Amino acid sequence: MAASEENSSLFLIFILTMIALPLVPYTLVRLYRAATQKKKTIHCRCSECSCSGKYRKSIYKRISNFSTYTNLTILLLWVIMVILVYYIKHISREVQPFEPYNILGLEPGASESDIKKSYRRLSILYHPDKNPDPEAHKYFVEFISKAYQALTDPVSRENYEKYGHPDGRQGLKMGIALPQFLLNIDGASGGVLLLGIVGVCILLPLMIAVIYLSRSSKYTGNYVMHHTLSTYYYFMKPSLAPSKVMDVFIKAAEYMEMPVRRSDDEPLQKLFVAVRSELNLDLKNIRTEQAKFWKQHPSLVKMELLVQAHLTREPITLSPPLQRDYKHMLELAPRLLEELMKIALLPRNPHGHGWLRPAIGVVELSQNIIQAVPLSAKKATAGNSEGVAPLLQLPHITEATKVRTLQELRDMKVEERAELLTQTGGLSAAEAQDVELVLEMIPTLTLDVTCETEGEEGGIQEGDVVTMYAWVSLKRGNGLTAALPHTPYFPFNKEENFWVLLADPVSNGVWLSQKLSFMDETAAITAASKAIQETKEALGASAKEIGVAVREAAEKVKSGCRLVMGKFQAPAEGSYNLTAYCLCDAWIGCDTKTGYKLKVAKRSRAGTRGVHAAAEEGAAAAAAAEDGNEEEEEEEEEEYDDDYESEYSDDEEDDQKKKKGGSKAAAANGSSRGHQNGAAASGSEDEGEGDDE
Repeated sequence: MAASEENSSLFLIFILTMIALPLVPYTLVRLYRAATQKKKTIHCRCSECSCSGKYRKSIYKRISNFSTYTNLTILLLWVIMVILVYYIKHISREVQPFEPYNILGLEPGASESDIKKSYRRLSILYHPDKNPDPEAHKYFVEFISKAYQALTDPVSRENYEKYGHPDGRQGLKMGIALPQFLLNIDGASGGVLLLGIVGVCILLPLMIAVIYLSRSSKYTGNYVMHHTLSTYYYFMKPSLAPSKVMDVFIKAAEYMEMPVRRSDDEPLQKLFVAVRSELNLDLKNIRTEQAKFWKQHPSLVKMELLVQAHLTREPITLSPPLQRDYKHMLELAPRLLEELMKIALLPRNPHGHGWLRPAIGVVELSQNIIQAVPLSAKKATAGNSEGVAPLLQLPHITEATKVRTLQELRDMKVEERAELLTQTGGLSAAEAQDVELVLEMIPTLTLDVTCETEGEEGGIQEGDVVTMYAWVSLKRGNGLTAALPHTPYFPFNKEENFWVLLADPVSNGVWLSQKLSFMDETAAITAASKAIQETKEALGASAKEIGVAVREAAEKVKSGCRLVMGKFQAPAEGSYNLTAYCLCDAWIGCDTKTGYKLKVAKRSRAGTRGVHAAAEEGAAAAAAAEDGNEEEEEEEEEEYDDDYESEYSDDEEDDQKKKKGGSKAAAANGSSRGHQNGAAASGSEDEGEGDDE
């Protein structure tokens, strides 16, 4: 009995140790982070955002914030540890070592007469003839009698005094940290042990592997379906207009899998009437256009109407199932738009460039969805090239409110702005204060771009690996760097993300792209310091110079700047008028761009001429193969679906007109452009071959 209890206590101690080793340090780390975290309000404090309920710290929300899976798991493990400690302590009290002197209440080395006196005294208390209690009888037989026998027998007493046991020297005892029922292999315990081994060692890992493989085969790392990426890739075109990005966005597999119920027909009909002006229907053939719209896939119709209802802020009461679909659509939108942006920036042409026009369209659609502003609001008006969209993201301002452009509003003094909003705009003092709070949240971006080659003399030459350094600076009126945007109509928390692009607007090519966030200052300092250190070491700078440059970079990051680095291969000889963009996916009207003129000299370093010419032939072959692939894609589009036949016809006609105009220009200017493109492709192939070698 004692041995089994000892094995059980060893098993519990083993389990307690395995839980405590990772749990204690992890809990201390989380408590330290929670204690040192800066309590700073980074979300909008206007009345509209307060009424949205996203940032309201109610008791329920506080409990919800605490009751995350991680916190609940930690709490559960600590409860288990407390129970284990209590149970182990209880078992240790029951399993006491055999000490005859203590049992008889004597000091070690007591005389035989004292032993007999103590035995007679305890017999009066615990002997069965004197005490009918069964527990007293058990204690007398198992402890008092054995202790008296061990101390009155000369051999047993000598063994105990020498070796600590009446039977003499004891061998080494080994315990197994398993409960006793697992050690009894016979009978039902053997079946339990077998089932436990099979379940834990075979079935559980197999189940985890099956779940992981089934999920990974369907979703990407960003929890977007693979089928969605293939659909986006198929419908992405280099001349995709911003107005057509919506048509590609709603074709996501996640949206197509949403159920279309019969109960949704009436609310969707009401939505169609409310947002019909935003659907780009031909008013001359309105009946034909309406019939064509409703002939689309029901999921496409539903998603487009829900998105347009969100953009136009239509106060239409939706049924509970349709309301759930509406919120789920908005919850998935940021992830899907990010993947759509990556598809637009994928290297497609022989130069390895992405497409600028659809990338800008994706960012604009993201801005409109986050701020709930209709796409038609971005159309240019008299005296305003950006339309009224930047103003509609401000609280209490509608298209009927008579105010100036957003930039003019931001450049005004506070007193002048308050007077304009209250007198001309018709807002109250409290509403004007809300506008002031949001204007302080809108970021002002500046972009500083340089391009250089490391360790090469003679400037940038064709085929060189060029490194772009872009410092992006963000300033706000309230002094914050990391902040959540003003999004009262978007029901989920959304962080600001920025896309830095180095592109050639003439060729519609994106040479470099990178996503940027201002939320994590520590990670930005680490990344900038590491990049500056590697650059200075490559240039052969001293340790002191490297230290100074790293400290300057860290201070720059703390002041609200972020460093974006990227590498690309220099194209053929010539001057390129590039443009660097910094696009925000949450705010309308805060994007910035700056021009950069890149001069590429002719290759003058030895040992590159022959390879360059050979690569030109390869680039020409690659261009011919790409033309063939485009023809095959056009044939596949015609066979894919009759509903999508004329979807991008306007864009394709524009491309054909541009190609005709481009061919005339090429005939007038000669074939220098074609030579440059071939040289650029040759440089990329040279680099790839060099890496393989």
